[in-house]
Amino acid sequence: MTPLIRSEQTFKVFGRGAEDAVDKLRAGASVEELREVGITAAVIDATFDVSPGEIFVVMGLSGSGKSTLLRMVNGLLEPTAGSMYIDEEDITKLSAKQLRRVRSQKVSMVFQHFALFPHRTVGENAAYGLEVKGVGKTEREAKAAEALGMVGLDGWGDSLPGQLSGGMRQRVGLARALACETQIMLMDEAFSALDPLIRREMQDQLIELQHRLDKTILFITHDLNEAMRLGDRIAMMRSGSIVQIGTAEQILHDPANDYVAQFVQDVDRTRILTASSVMEPPVAVLGSESGPMAAHKLMRDHQLTELFVVDRDKRLRGVVFAPDIAQAVHNGRSDLNDVLQTDIATVTRDVAIADLFSEAAQSRAALPVLGEGDRLDGVIPIVTLLNALKVEPAVHEREAV
Repeated sequence: MTPLIRSEQTFKVFGRGAEDAVDKLRAGASVEELREVGITAAVIDATFDVSPGEIFVVMGLSGSGKSTLLRMVNGLLEPTAGSMYIDEEDITKLSAKQLRRVRSQKVSMVFQHFALFPHRTVGENAAYGLEVKGVGKTEREAKAAEALGMVGLDGWGDSLPGQLSGGMRQRVGLARALACETQIMLMDEAFSALDPLIRREMQDQLIELQHRLDKTILFITHDLNEAMRLGDRIAMMRSGSIVQIGTAEQILHDPANDYVAQFVQDVDRTRILTASSVMEPPVAVLGSESGPMAAHKLMRDHQLTELFVVDRDKRLRGVVFAPDIAQAVHNGRSDLNDVLQTDIATVTRDVAIADLFSEAAQSRAALPVLGEGDRLDGVIPIVTLLNALKVEPAVHEREAV
């Protein structure tokens, strides 16, 4: 799949002799050495790509270079070296007119501090990007109203921004980006100015919208929990360099260095990791056309106390337990439905581990994990669930063992 955003060995250096400084960085010079001579290396050798429909999060502390990187993605800053592609166009080689075309047709922005016009209505703010693009009033009003509806602001179009809460104003900013109907959305610390509860609501809103609209999102944040919750993949930045790119699970389980390991050591893994990361393939399953005798043999051969029953398409039909099967065989029953239990707890692949415990506590069996079409993708025994709470040692601790 061709990436919609691609950065190739991108540098951004501020100060005299910036191009010479890039050569020094490539030769191994440190950020501190350059700073001593008045040169700031904001982004160093950034290489990454963002696929269509992906939420790619750039995560780092203040001063790590993440916002500078974003400004190179939308062409507000020109890289000192390297290439930046939007939909296979190297924007570093475009004229000012061509760059404006790319921004208006392919990229929209959501800012940290809302960036709303206080004397324009909510509807006019949501339609502003379309107005800049020259879209007619009737069409832009209709698209703005539709976008406001997507973010839960139906009926607020005639209000002024000052009449809205902070969370509602950020929804207007999100609606403005959605109304432009660009495939790429750039979000620069979009939720960091919000209270924690409102912030989580906005994260939920973004996840819901992404499921519906399948946008390509580059999201900047300094909050690791936010990065882990939202990102399909995460780029960890430190002092201008990307030190690791991976999924939340990859970064949690296999941090690239001590810096990343220390960063993630206090993360609540039960809120980040999901059922799919801890599930196991079932030792055996029973076809729904089988009978108690077949179930009894399978349980005996594999030393099982329970068996999940699936149809020919691997869809879960229920579970049978060893005592019930033994009784059915003893009584000469041939119909598995006599002992099949269908009212059982199930979970989907994307449920957070923290949300599995209540289901597990009420279940006699391991938790079945269902995929598309109610197919049985795996199971989670209670022992496996408890083991998932254990914290992995940091990189330097593992290396010392």
